[in-house]
Parts: sequence; structure tokens; C-alpha cells
Amino acid sequence: MNPLQKRLNNLRADFDAAMKRLDIDARTAELTGQEKQLEDPDIWRDPKAAQDLSRTVAAARNQVQPWLTLRTQIADIGELLDLGDDELLPEVETQLTALEQELLELRKQLLFRGEYDNHDAILRLSAGAGGDDAQDFTEMLERMYLRWAEKSGFTARVIERSAGETAGVKTSVIEIAGSFAYGKLRSENGVHRLVRLSPFNAESRETSFALVEVLPKIDAPDAVKIDPNDLKIDVYRAGGHGGQSVNTTDSAVRITHLPTGVVVAIQNERSQLQNREKAMEILRGKLVALQMEQHAESLSDLRAGESAAWGAQIRNYVLHPYKLVKDTRTNYEEKDVDKVLGGEIDGFIEAYLESQTTSEKS
Repeated sequence: MNPLQKRLNNLRADFDAAMKRLDIDARTAELTGQEKQLEDPDIWRDPKAAQDLSRTVAAARNQVQPWLTLRTQIADIGELLDLGDDELLPEVETQLTALEQELLELRKQLLFRGEYDNHDAILRLSAGAGGDDAQDFTEMLERMYLRWAEKSGFTARVIERSAGETAGVKTSVIEIAGSFAYGKLRSENGVHRLVRLSPFNAESRETSFALVEVLPKIDAPDAVKIDPNDLKIDVYRAGGHGGQSVNTTDSAVRITHLPTGVVVAIQNERSQLQNREKAMEILRGKLVALQMEQHAESLSDLRAGESAAWGAQIRNYVLHPYKLVKDTRTNYEEKDVDKVLGGEIDGFIEAYLESQTTSEKS
């Protein structure tokens, strides 16, 4: 058999297996139905529902379209090879190599097996022990994730931010939208540790901590059943930045989930209703994350006070006496700390996903 034909056959087999595993044909059919819904003028009578569906369609299209394009390209290469023209063989080999690389990239989607991996993500960053250094470190992580989102072609929006008195931030909540945003970023969930010469304490060596919580963004209220009787909702006057109308009305909202003690407070949106909707969205994500963490079958099985949020650190960022970023779970490391803090964290993400896949097989 012609070596190029053998490579093409292997490519087709790998492609078909991946298509089946990811159920691309079913996703395509679902996408077609959703696109038809958007064409119906009546759907725009509810602008929010229409916009939510439009975002869902855009995300689905980004996931499905590359596979459909690759299928067409594989068929085209097969037709070229069937012509039996030796002069075309160099072109066929070049294109075949490119398609093999494209499939290699697309097959990374097989690493995303979680129920919410294809959702957008909400990151909540909190400064831990370390005073000004911890708040500065938290701001460094905030910048890192915003740059990662930009490099990845994702959209990011800071929806809540509490600045430190001297430097950095106490807390920052970031919404990141893109294909498999939660699936990629869930590897970042946990405690991050920084070791460096402190710019705030006569350049003494300091260790500081920041917590990164990664939550799936769940827009639909019906997706997570929360008993209204389990909620305590407080409204109060927003403080800090946000505009005059924010600061002069009781627009800030704090929601407490009584069975678990989970609290979400939002004040940066323009109205009490918007703050309440955003707080509920984050609460749904936090409860789902807690459910996965505790391996609970339902929200009613969740136990209060058992979050491992401030457990052992998952990643160390060492700037002194040497430079190294190392993940404690996978042992993946990068010596170029500036590159990592500049948003290049895909190596850590992929190492974590591959380690999860390996542990599932063993």
C-alpha cells in the first residue's frame, strides 16, 4: 500500500473515532435546531433568552465547525490521492501532515469529559496569608488570567473587585467565556503560593498565598435546583467604585445558602436586580463545584463547612533565590516565571488534564 494512503487511512480511523467519542454529529443536529430557533422573530420578544441562546449557538459553532471543516478536507485529500498523479504527491504529503496536526489539536477536546467542561468559567481570586504581598500576588494572578484569556481568544470581564488598601486586590471575580473555558481553567482551582523578595518589607524573603476558585458558569436557573427557603438574601448600600447610582441606593446583594453556609456578595452591577441575578449565577456555580468536590449525588446531600478551598497549595511560584513555577500535582514546571505570569499557562492546564485521564484509566 502507498505510504501516503496508509497515513490517510490512519487519519480517517482516528478522525472517525474522535467524532464518535465527542458525538459531533449529534451536536451538529442540535446546533442546527438552535440556529432555526434564532431565525424565528418571536424569540426576540424575550431579549435575554434570545441573547443567551445566541451565545450558546456561538459556543457550539466554535466547537463543531472545525470538525466539519476537517472532515471535508480529509475527503478532498482522498480525492487527490485517488487521481494517481505522482506530481501531486508532494502537495498531498504537505496537506496530509497539516491535517494530522490539526486532528492532534482537535483531539485535545477528548480530555474534557466533565459535565460542565464546555461551560464558561467564573474565577474568584482571594488574597490569603501574606498581607500586602498576598494582595499584590492576587493582582498578579488576576493579570495572568486576563492575559491568558486574551491569548486564547476568550472574552474576560471583571465583575467584582475589592482593591487592597496599599497594593493589589483583596478579591477579584472574573467571568471568562470561550470554548471549554471551565474545562481548561478547572485545573487552576486551589491555593497558589508565591516566594520572593518582598517589595513591601525591605526586600526580605516573603511567602504569600492566594486562593483561586474556578466555577462553571450556569446561566439557566433550572439547571441547578435550589430551594428558595434555603436562601437568606440581604440588600445593602454598595461601596467603592461603580458610579453614583450604585453608591446611593441599596443595590448590593448578599445571598447566603443556609444549608452549606456558602455566601456570595455582588455590588458592581448597576441595579439590585442585576446584582441578584449575578450572585445567583455564581452561587449555582459554587454549589455545583462543592457537589463535585464532596462527590454528593444532589445539593441536599451537601455538607456544611467541608470545602477544601484553603487546603494544600497546588502551585508554587518561586522568584527567589531561583526562578521556577511548579505544579505540585503533576510536577510540571516552567523556569520562565515572567512567561507564566504573562498568561502562558497552557502547559500546566494540559499536564493536569492528561494526568486526570491517566488516573481514570488506571
